[in-house]
Amino acid sequence: MRILVTRRWPASVERALQQRFEVVLNKDDAPLNPAELARAMDAFDVLAPTVSDRIDAEVIAGGGRCRLIANYGVGFDHIDLGAAKAKGIAVTNTPGVLTDATADLAMTLILMAARRASEGERELRSGQWSGWRPTHLMGSELEGKILGIVGFGRIGQATAARAYHGFGMKIAYFSRTPRDGAEALDAEYCPNLNDLLTKSDVVSLHVAGGTQTANLIDAAALSAMKPGSYLINTARGGVIDHDALAQALETGHLAGAGLDVYPDEPSIPQKLLELENVALLPHLGSATVQAREAMGMRALANIEAFANDEPLPDIVT
Repeated sequence: MRILVTRRWPASVERALQQRFEVVLNKDDAPLNPAELARAMDAFDVLAPTVSDRIDAEVIAGGGRCRLIANYGVGFDHIDLGAAKAKGIAVTNTPGVLTDATADLAMTLILMAARRASEGERELRSGQWSGWRPTHLMGSELEGKILGIVGFGRIGQATAARAYHGFGMKIAYFSRTPRDGAEALDAEYCPNLNDLLTKSDVVSLHVAGGTQTANLIDAAALSAMKPGSYLINTARGGVIDHDALAQALETGHLAGAGLDVYPDEPSIPQKLLELENVALLPHLGSATVQAREAMGMRALANIEAFANDEPLPDIVT
């Protein structure tokens, strides 16, 4: 069974794959173009892509050999699930193993935004810091503030737990239905998104990407947010209208934002790059040794199950 790994994985995982299967690695670690991905569908039994690979209907139509897309990551909005299903191709992901890493990063961005940490580092590195003074880069403390979680799944709940237990924040959340685990955090359920936005001092996004959540946080949603609040996104870039966000930050309606994901990575909206009150990270949500290795081993478990004609542990479709 031949497997194409589209980007480099941790060495320990690559070795484990190579011990079991015929594996082709992308030694340059550069993104494959659509034509290359389409050809891979006809040359490999398993395609193992990442979020940086757009596996659309044209790519999937490229060949008839591939029967498993073993995605390296939990999100799968970059894969056309309908096209895969129509062609009899199974799709798996790697849920659960990156929860703590992503929740840690969400908390990092909350602190960076509230304490204006990225502004301070830029000022210091540029040689502009003139020394301590009482009114310099004053931010906001978190204790007693309301953290609004949009999407109360594994990562949303883990972020809420860190904020509640570690920083004394109050928790509110928006999801389709009330969720188990909310009681342990004294979390208030908000069935309406605007209700959550209007009461929260910090809003952290933890929803899946795709058409259902595209521009979920648009100009109207941003206007509904409490003046002087903060917006954090470790979910998917397409969840936010970034032009509207830039305007809300520029006018001061929002005190700040912290972003780890963007709609057209690695391109970053220029307006955001020009603003001081936004912390920008290069998609580091799962970037710990532990999480990235666990993601690879989870993908390997799905590939092994496929090879043995067993039920796939993490089947998406």
